[in-house]
Amino acid sequence: MEDEAIICIDHLSKSYAQSAGGKGLIKTGEEKAGYVLDDISLNIQQGEFHVFLGWSGCGKSTLLNIIAGFVEKTSGRVLVDNREVKKPGVDRGVVFQNADSAIFPWITVWKNVEYGLRIRKVPVSERNETVRRCISLVGLDGHEKKYPHELSGGMKQRVQIARSMANNPKILIMDEPFGALDAQTRRLMQNELINIWTETRKTILFVTHDIHEAVYLGQRISILSRAPNAKIMKTIELPFLYPRDLSERNTADIIQQIQTLFDVEYTI
Repeated sequence: MEDEAIICIDHLSKSYAQSAGGKGLIKTGEEKAGYVLDDISLNIQQGEFHVFLGWSGCGKSTLLNIIAGFVEKTSGRVLVDNREVKKPGVDRGVVFQNADSAIFPWITVWKNVEYGLRIRKVPVSERNETVRRCISLVGLDGHEKKYPHELSGGMKQRVQIARSMANNPKILIMDEPFGALDAQTRRLMQNELINIWTETRKTILFVTHDIHEAVYLGQRISILSRAPNAKIMKTIELPFLYPRDLSERNTADIIQQIQTLFDVEYTI
Protein backbone atom coordinates (compact mmCIF):
# COMPACT_ATOMS: atom_id res chain seq x y z
CA MET A 1 0.00 0.00 0.00
CA GLU A 2 1.38 3.35 -1.01
CA ASP A 3 1.81 6.19 1.45
CA GLU A 4 -0.08 8.79 -0.57
CA ALA A 5 -3.84 8.97 -0.06
CA ILE A 6 -5.94 8.50 -3.19
CA ILE A 7 -9.06 9.77 -1.36
CA CYS A 8 -9.05 12.64 1.11
CA ILE A 9 -12.32 13.42 2.93
CA ASP A 10 -11.93 16.73 4.73
CA HIS A 11 -14.58 17.94 7.23
CA LEU A 12 -17.39 16.64 5.02
CA SER A 13 -21.00 17.34 6.02
CA LYS A 14 -24.24 16.64 4.19
CA SER A 15 -27.82 17.71 4.83
CA TYR A 16 -30.96 17.00 2.83
CA ALA A 17 -32.98 19.34 5.03
CA GLN A 18 -34.37 22.60 3.68
CA SER A 19 -33.70 26.04 4.99
CA ALA A 20 -36.37 28.07 6.78
CA GLY A 21 -37.42 29.59 3.45
CA GLY A 22 -38.11 26.12 2.06
CA LYS A 23 -35.49 26.30 -0.68
CA GLY A 24 -32.09 24.69 -0.94
CA LEU A 25 -29.84 22.87 1.48
CA ILE A 26 -28.87 24.09 4.91
CA LYS A 27 -25.83 26.31 4.54
CA THR A 28 -22.61 25.98 6.51
CA GLY A 29 -23.04 27.54 9.93
CA GLU A 30 -26.79 26.97 10.20
CA GLU A 31 -28.37 24.60 12.70
CA LYS A 32 -27.04 21.03 12.25
CA ALA A 33 -30.13 19.13 13.40
CA GLY A 34 -30.88 18.05 9.83
CA TYR A 35 -27.43 16.76 8.93
CA VAL A 36 -27.02 13.18 7.73
CA LEU A 37 -23.20 13.30 7.83
CA ASP A 38 -21.46 15.73 10.16
CA ASP A 39 -17.76 16.63 9.91
CA ILE A 40 -16.35 13.43 8.38
CA SER A 41 -12.58 13.40 7.85
CA LEU A 42 -10.67 10.38 6.54
CA ASN A 43 -7.76 9.50 4.23
CA ILE A 44 -7.83 6.30 2.17
CA GLN A 45 -4.64 4.96 0.61
CA GLN A 46 -4.08 3.76 -2.94
CA GLY A 47 -4.89 0.03 -3.13
CA GLU A 48 -6.69 -0.09 0.22
CA PHE A 49 -9.73 -2.27 0.90
CA HIS A 50 -11.78 0.06 3.12
CA VAL A 51 -15.12 -0.90 4.66
CA PHE A 52 -17.74 1.54 5.96
CA LEU A 53 -19.83 -0.14 8.64
CA GLY A 54 -23.02 1.01 10.33
CA TRP A 55 -26.69 0.23 10.67
CA SER A 56 -29.23 1.18 8.01
CA GLY A 57 -29.89 4.90 7.72
CA CYS A 58 -26.59 6.12 9.19
CA GLY A 59 -25.41 7.78 5.96
CA LYS A 60 -23.05 5.12 4.57
CA SER A 61 -24.63 5.17 1.12
CA THR A 62 -24.78 8.96 1.14
CA LEU A 63 -21.05 9.08 1.82
CA LEU A 64 -20.31 6.72 -1.07
CA ASN A 65 -22.60 8.69 -3.39
CA ILE A 66 -20.70 11.89 -2.58
CA ILE A 67 -17.37 10.18 -3.31
CA ALA A 68 -18.82 8.76 -6.54
CA GLY A 69 -19.98 12.23 -7.57
CA PHE A 70 -23.70 11.40 -7.65
CA VAL A 71 -24.63 13.60 -4.67
CA GLU A 72 -23.42 17.09 -3.80
CA LYS A 73 -21.89 17.75 -0.40
CA THR A 74 -23.17 20.52 1.86
CA SER A 75 -19.74 21.52 3.19
CA GLY A 76 -16.16 20.27 3.36
CA ARG A 77 -14.17 18.63 0.58
CA VAL A 78 -13.68 15.25 -1.07
CA LEU A 79 -10.51 14.87 -3.13
CA VAL A 80 -9.68 11.98 -5.46
CA ASP A 81 -6.09 12.10 -6.73
CA ASN A 82 -5.87 15.64 -5.32
CA ARG A 83 -8.81 16.79 -7.45
CA GLU A 84 -12.07 17.84 -5.84
CA VAL A 85 -15.02 15.59 -6.68
CA LYS A 86 -17.75 17.51 -8.47
CA LYS A 87 -19.26 14.87 -10.76
CA PRO A 88 -19.00 11.15 -11.61
CA GLY A 89 -15.89 9.96 -13.45
CA VAL A 90 -14.46 6.83 -15.05
CA ASP A 91 -11.84 6.75 -12.29
CA ARG A 92 -14.64 5.57 -9.94
CA GLY A 93 -16.59 2.41 -10.78
CA VAL A 94 -19.80 1.73 -8.84
CA VAL A 95 -21.48 -1.58 -7.94
CA PHE A 96 -24.98 -1.32 -6.46
CA GLN A 97 -26.89 -3.73 -4.23
CA ASN A 98 -29.65 -4.37 -6.76
CA ALA A 99 -28.03 -5.82 -9.86
CA ASP A 100 -31.39 -6.09 -11.64
CA SER A 101 -31.72 -2.32 -11.73
CA ALA A 102 -28.07 -1.77 -12.71
CA ILE A 103 -27.49 -4.13 -15.65
CA PHE A 104 -29.42 -4.09 -18.92
CA PRO A 105 -31.83 -7.05 -19.21
CA TRP A 106 -32.17 -6.85 -23.00
CA ILE A 107 -28.49 -7.49 -23.82
CA THR A 108 -26.08 -10.34 -23.11
CA VAL A 109 -23.41 -10.60 -20.44
CA TRP A 110 -20.77 -9.73 -23.04
CA LYS A 111 -22.61 -6.63 -24.25
CA ASN A 112 -23.31 -5.49 -20.67
CA VAL A 113 -19.61 -5.65 -19.83
CA GLU A 114 -18.73 -4.01 -23.14
CA TYR A 115 -21.23 -1.16 -22.78
CA GLY A 116 -19.01 1.52 -21.25
CA LEU A 117 -16.17 0.76 -23.63
CA ARG A 118 -18.50 1.04 -26.61
CA ILE A 119 -19.84 4.40 -25.38
CA ARG A 120 -16.25 5.64 -25.07
CA LYS A 121 -15.53 4.39 -28.62
CA VAL A 122 -12.68 2.11 -27.54
CA PRO A 123 -11.31 0.26 -30.61
CA VAL A 124 -12.90 -3.14 -31.21
CA SER A 125 -9.73 -5.20 -30.71
CA GLU A 126 -8.94 -3.51 -27.39
CA ARG A 127 -12.60 -3.73 -26.37
CA ASN A 128 -12.77 -7.47 -27.03
CA GLU A 129 -9.57 -8.13 -25.12
CA THR A 130 -10.76 -6.07 -22.12
CA VAL A 131 -14.21 -7.70 -22.00
CA ARG A 132 -12.72 -11.18 -22.26
CA ARG A 133 -10.25 -10.44 -19.45
CA CYS A 134 -12.88 -8.94 -17.12
CA ILE A 135 -15.38 -11.75 -17.69
CA SER A 136 -12.64 -14.24 -16.84
CA LEU A 137 -11.62 -12.17 -13.79
CA VAL A 138 -15.09 -12.50 -12.23
CA GLY A 139 -15.49 -16.18 -13.15
CA LEU A 140 -18.12 -15.86 -15.88
CA ASP A 141 -16.29 -17.75 -18.63
CA GLY A 142 -18.84 -19.66 -20.71
CA HIS A 143 -21.72 -17.33 -19.83
CA GLU A 144 -20.91 -14.54 -22.29
CA LYS A 145 -23.98 -15.10 -24.50
CA LYS A 146 -26.49 -15.43 -21.67
CA TYR A 147 -29.05 -12.77 -20.82
CA PRO A 148 -29.52 -11.50 -17.24
CA HIS A 149 -32.77 -13.48 -16.74
CA GLU A 150 -30.71 -16.65 -17.25
CA LEU A 151 -28.31 -15.77 -14.41
CA SER A 152 -28.41 -16.26 -10.64
CA GLY A 153 -28.24 -13.28 -8.28
CA GLY A 154 -24.54 -13.84 -7.65
CA MET A 155 -23.79 -14.06 -11.37
CA LYS A 156 -25.62 -10.78 -11.99
CA GLN A 157 -23.41 -9.12 -9.41
CA ARG A 158 -20.37 -10.55 -11.19
CA VAL A 159 -21.61 -8.84 -14.38
CA GLN A 160 -21.84 -5.53 -12.49
CA ILE A 161 -18.31 -5.93 -11.17
CA ALA A 162 -16.95 -6.95 -14.59
CA ARG A 163 -18.61 -3.96 -16.24
CA SER A 164 -17.07 -1.60 -13.69
CA MET A 165 -13.65 -3.24 -14.00
CA ALA A 166 -13.77 -3.00 -17.81
CA ASN A 167 -13.47 0.79 -17.52
CA ASN A 168 -10.29 0.30 -15.44
CA PRO A 169 -11.31 2.56 -12.54
CA LYS A 170 -8.79 3.47 -9.88
CA ILE A 171 -11.51 3.07 -7.25
CA LEU A 172 -14.28 0.46 -7.00
CA ILE A 173 -17.23 1.73 -4.94
CA MET A 174 -19.56 -1.02 -3.66
CA ASP A 175 -22.82 -0.23 -1.85
CA GLU A 176 -23.91 -3.40 0.01
CA PRO A 177 -23.40 -5.43 -3.19
CA PHE A 178 -24.06 -8.80 -1.53
CA GLY A 179 -26.89 -7.76 0.80
CA ALA A 180 -29.65 -9.42 -1.26
CA LEU A 181 -27.83 -12.75 -1.68
CA ASP A 182 -28.29 -15.93 0.34
CA ALA A 183 -25.60 -16.76 2.90
CA GLN A 184 -23.78 -19.37 0.78
CA THR A 185 -23.68 -17.19 -2.35
CA ARG A 186 -22.68 -14.20 -0.25
CA ARG A 187 -19.60 -15.96 1.13
CA LEU A 188 -18.71 -17.18 -2.36
CA MET A 189 -18.92 -13.60 -3.69
CA GLN A 190 -16.87 -12.27 -0.78
CA ASN A 191 -14.10 -14.72 -1.64
CA GLU A 192 -14.33 -13.79 -5.32
CA LEU A 193 -14.01 -10.11 -4.41
CA ILE A 194 -10.92 -10.81 -2.29
CA ASN A 195 -9.41 -12.64 -5.27
CA ILE A 196 -10.20 -9.71 -7.58
CA TRP A 197 -8.70 -7.23 -5.14
CA THR A 198 -5.60 -9.39 -4.63
CA GLU A 199 -5.07 -9.61 -8.41
CA THR A 200 -5.81 -5.98 -9.33
CA ARG A 201 -5.02 -4.02 -6.13
CA LYS A 202 -7.78 -1.57 -6.90
CA THR A 203 -8.84 0.76 -4.12
CA ILE A 204 -12.15 -0.66 -2.87
CA LEU A 205 -14.76 1.22 -0.81
CA PHE A 206 -17.30 -1.25 0.53
CA VAL A 207 -20.46 -0.48 2.52
CA THR A 208 -22.13 -3.03 4.79
CA HIS A 209 -24.17 -3.24 7.99
CA ASP A 210 -22.87 -6.77 8.67
CA ILE A 211 -20.02 -6.86 11.21
CA HIS A 212 -18.81 -10.30 10.14
CA GLU A 213 -18.67 -9.27 6.47
CA ALA A 214 -16.71 -6.13 7.38
CA VAL A 215 -14.12 -8.10 9.36
CA TYR A 216 -13.89 -10.81 6.70
CA LEU A 217 -13.14 -8.31 3.93
CA GLY A 218 -11.59 -5.07 5.12
CA GLN A 219 -8.05 -3.88 5.71
CA ARG A 220 -9.57 -0.96 7.60
CA ILE A 221 -13.10 -0.49 8.90
CA SER A 222 -14.63 2.93 9.56
CA ILE A 223 -17.59 2.61 11.94
CA LEU A 224 -20.30 5.26 11.62
CA SER A 225 -22.47 6.45 14.47
CA ARG A 226 -26.23 6.47 14.14
CA ALA A 227 -28.08 9.24 12.32
CA PRO A 228 -28.72 12.12 12.40
CA ASN A 229 -25.37 13.90 12.44
CA ALA A 230 -23.46 10.67 11.82
CA LYS A 231 -19.73 10.70 12.42
CA ILE A 232 -16.95 8.13 12.15
CA MET A 233 -16.83 6.73 15.68
CA LYS A 234 -13.69 4.71 15.08
CA THR A 235 -11.46 3.36 12.31
CA ILE A 236 -9.97 -0.07 13.00
CA GLU A 237 -6.92 -1.62 11.32
CA LEU A 238 -7.12 -5.32 10.42
CA PRO A 239 -3.57 -6.51 9.61
CA PHE A 240 -4.74 -10.09 8.98
CA LEU A 241 -3.99 -12.29 5.98
CA TYR A 242 -6.67 -13.67 3.63
CA PRO A 243 -8.64 -15.87 3.75
CA ARG A 244 -9.74 -15.13 7.31
CA ASP A 245 -11.21 -17.47 9.87
CA LEU A 246 -13.69 -15.43 11.90
CA SER A 247 -13.59 -17.98 14.73
CA GLU A 248 -9.88 -17.35 15.39
CA ARG A 249 -9.10 -15.28 18.45
CA ASN A 250 -7.69 -12.20 16.69
CA THR A 251 -10.68 -11.76 14.36
CA ALA A 252 -13.19 -12.80 17.03
CA ASP A 253 -11.80 -10.12 19.36
CA ILE A 254 -12.29 -7.46 16.66
CA ILE A 255 -15.88 -8.62 16.08
CA GLN A 256 -16.57 -8.39 19.82
CA GLN A 257 -14.97 -4.93 20.00
CA ILE A 258 -17.18 -3.65 17.18
CA GLN A 259 -20.28 -5.32 18.60
CA THR A 260 -19.66 -3.53 21.90
CA LEU A 261 -19.46 -0.19 20.08
CA PHE A 262 -22.74 -0.96 18.31
CA ASP A 263 -24.43 -2.01 21.55
CA VAL A 264 -23.52 1.29 23.19
CA GLU A 265 -24.28 3.52 20.18
CA TYR A 266 -27.43 1.94 18.83
CA THR A 267 -29.31 0.91 22.00
CA ILE A 268 -29.30 4.26 23.83
